[in-house]
Amino acid sequence: MTQPVGDPDDSSVVSGLRELRPSAVAALFSRADARYVAPVLLAGVAVYFLYLAANAYPGYGAGLYNLMGEQIAANGYLPPESIPYYTVDGVPFAYPPLLFYVIAVIRDVTGVGPFALARFFPGLVTIAYLVPTYLLARDVLASRPAATAVGLLVALNPKVLQWHITAGGVVRAPAFLFAVCGIYAGYRLYAAVETTGYDRRWLAISSLCFGLTMLTHPTYTLFFVGSFVILWLSLDRSLAGFLRGGVVAAGGFALATPWLVWNVSTHGLDVFTAASGTHGGIGGGFAITAWHVIPLVLAAALFLARRPFLGVWTVAAALLFQQARFVAFVGTFGVVALALPRVRAAVAERVPRPKRRTVASVAIAATLVVGLGVVGYSMTVAEPSIAPQFVDDDDVAAMEWVGEETPEDATFVVVGDAAEWFPDVSKRTMTVGLWGVEWEGAETYAEQKDLYRSISECPDADCVSETLDDADVTPDYLYVPKGTYVLRGKRTDGGDDLVWSLMGADGYEEVYENDGVVIFRVESTES
Repeated sequence: MTQPVGDPDDSSVVSGLRELRPSAVAALFSRADARYVAPVLLAGVAVYFLYLAANAYPGYGAGLYNLMGEQIAANGYLPPESIPYYTVDGVPFAYPPLLFYVIAVIRDVTGVGPFALARFFPGLVTIAYLVPTYLLARDVLASRPAATAVGLLVALNPKVLQWHITAGGVVRAPAFLFAVCGIYAGYRLYAAVETTGYDRRWLAISSLCFGLTMLTHPTYTLFFVGSFVILWLSLDRSLAGFLRGGVVAAGGFALATPWLVWNVSTHGLDVFTAASGTHGGIGGGFAITAWHVIPLVLAAALFLARRPFLGVWTVAAALLFQQARFVAFVGTFGVVALALPRVRAAVAERVPRPKRRTVASVAIAATLVVGLGVVGYSMTVAEPSIAPQFVDDDDVAAMEWVGEETPEDATFVVVGDAAEWFPDVSKRTMTVGLWGVEWEGAETYAEQKDLYRSISECPDADCVSETLDDADVTPDYLYVPKGTYVLRGKRTDGGDDLVWSLMGADGYEEVYENDGVVIFRVESTES
């Protein structure tokens, strides 16, 4: 196989960019690639350490994920039917299980706690997925420098990082890694079919990656499938190509079949349709908004530039998903494909060839500095933050007190997003919460989400009492953060006012307080 299209000595800032032809498919990885992927990995490592420096606790929450891992280990590594503490009846264990088994093994073997795992593990995977991102960009854009540009922009994009480097990335980052690897394998499967014929190894790799994605996260499975269909339509619209795609699908389903059979036999087929529209993923991402203007304009420009694969891929990413991370990732390929030829022309006109390496180095360094500044701002200053901490030392102390000093059957209502971590740390039941409830259906999920938000937004004791009474919820305790807390990923004030109101209200007895949390025993919900 030949090397990517570009200047023979790779000394220009960018190589010529065009839709990759089958004959230009590169060797998987060469010594030259190491030089071009190094800045991308450097960016990933720098972002990782920036995140750790900015977050003493993980951004967002992974309490339910960790509790699933604990329950798997406690059940002798057999899948549990339900996960306790998240609402009175618990929630079905209907999630794709792969990463929860990984969590179980990691915690069993190392003894690492839930916060450390959720803080350190996702960032390592965000570095790992930059390698297949680079390789996919290199082959699609037929240029190593272009692949460096794509890799840097993906590594430094707050929208891509938001749900991958944070605690939610315990599951989502590996799902993204599997999906990008599978899409790259699909590209290799289809791109060289006209010249060298298809390589069965890529068929096997695609199938494996599809199965792993299915076993990790449903939304990323949709991203995999949509991207694979677009690859077939763009590169090999033959019956043989269609059948190869069918083999990939069959192989992935075969890998996931044990879980699918167990899940359907345990929870019924309705469990999948119940969760499908609750997070803007499968079946829930077809609403057109003003934000779609930018990716659709980008797609139109790609079609005019005769880049149909990138154009269709951008449209699909924009319309199939409400989550911005997918279109941010795909759109980066399109932006680089359109912008870098103009950059190359400008550099060729103004910069002597011997100085182009220096210009490239300066451009990479500037991208790193500016990008890290944007990421740091997005994590620490911007509102909402891309990595809001749901808990702090005071929350952890309060939750541990609950686990030690309250009855095992005690029930709680928790104000604010610390609620996501509360059941895992305290091992007590939270009566109001949306986490995991999507598997019980969109209506139940919406009711829990609205009730959780209503209680967490209450300004005083009367509001809390009326909201609980209206919902017929009777907790034993109420957990209230002081001052500023996080609600649905956004910082909000009002904790102090609610605490003071509850302290003076009938039916609420303070039983625990530290600098950040007050816990009340609920004696009555009547105002």
